[in-house]
Amino acid sequence: MRRWRVVQWATGGAGSLALRALVERPEFELVGVLVHAEKKQGLDAGELAGLERRTGIRATRDAEALLALEPDCVSYMAHGETRARACLDDFCQILDSGANVVTTSVPGLVYAPGTDARSRERLERACQAGGSSLFCSGIEPGFAGDLLPLTLATLSQEIESIRTQELFSYADYPVATTLFEVFGFGKPLGFKPPLAQPGVIRSAWGPPIQMLAAGLGVELDAIRETFEVAPAERDLEVVAGRIEAGTIGALRFEAIGVVGGRDRIAIEHVNRMHASVAPEWPRAARDGVYRVQIEGRPRLCCELAVGNPEDFSLQGMLATAMRAVNAIPYVCEAAPGLVSALDLPLTAPQGALQRA
Repeated sequence: MRRWRVVQWATGGAGSLALRALVERPEFELVGVLVHAEKKQGLDAGELAGLERRTGIRATRDAEALLALEPDCVSYMAHGETRARACLDDFCQILDSGANVVTTSVPGLVYAPGTDARSRERLERACQAGGSSLFCSGIEPGFAGDLLPLTLATLSQEIESIRTQELFSYADYPVATTLFEVFGFGKPLGFKPPLAQPGVIRSAWGPPIQMLAAGLGVELDAIRETFEVAPAERDLEVVAGRIEAGTIGALRFEAIGVVGGRDRIAIEHVNRMHASVAPEWPRAARDGVYRVQIEGRPRLCCELAVGNPEDFSLQGMLATAMRAVNAIPYVCEAAPGLVSALDLPLTAPQGALQRA
């Protein structure tokens, strides 16, 4: 069995889970770890992954030194919501060096034809210069909103509409910057977070809608977006911090693909900080559910429940990380360029059943 030489780039929530898989799984050879925080520099990869054993590989902030190791792939999981341009610069440096990239950081790259032309062209030039490929995915944006509904659609004779819903509490989600500064939880009701700015939802969730349209052979007239919030009725203590009564305690937003003048493809988020907020909005029997509804012949409804009611947030991050990590062998063998789930075979984790 070939072993793929991999660098783990960033060791936050998803990154530390990816790092653990790269240390534990025999098909990967971890050759380096990049960290951003000075306090992590020099720490052993095993410690950063939450393992008792040590690997002898110490984290560094020196990107050039890691790329000089000539890895087959970089597993890139740096924070991307507020630093997309910095991520783009990193991607180009990595790809130009000849290393492939799997990433969860920039949702718009889930389907590269849906991202802005200038960024796409710059990345393609780097891929061609290095003979390398880039694949971006996660559980959503990613699998639950693109490959899962496309797979379900293979059962369809006629499709009127497709809707994917994320029905998650974010009370246990640990990334405060994403929750408070990007999504706007805990802010006054009149606050317009970056997520609510025109075009932001479309930039992140429009590409998977475009991927669905391409997979189904239809052209989109437009992609529109909606955003609304609801207040917390009482003070809430959540993992990332405090939500005061009367501030944003839930949000609901959509990216909607219009075909033939009608809403046809939608990705919707309903995210609460507590079950009591916005009880009239859609919900599932438990938190941590992705629901795909296909109206047509036949009518289909599929619910993907992540983890257990008490740990779905952590297991959702694990699923996000593994969606990228499991793709590493397939991305390394792909033709140079920006690839999506439409371009790769099923990225099944080789040997996972035996390991379990």
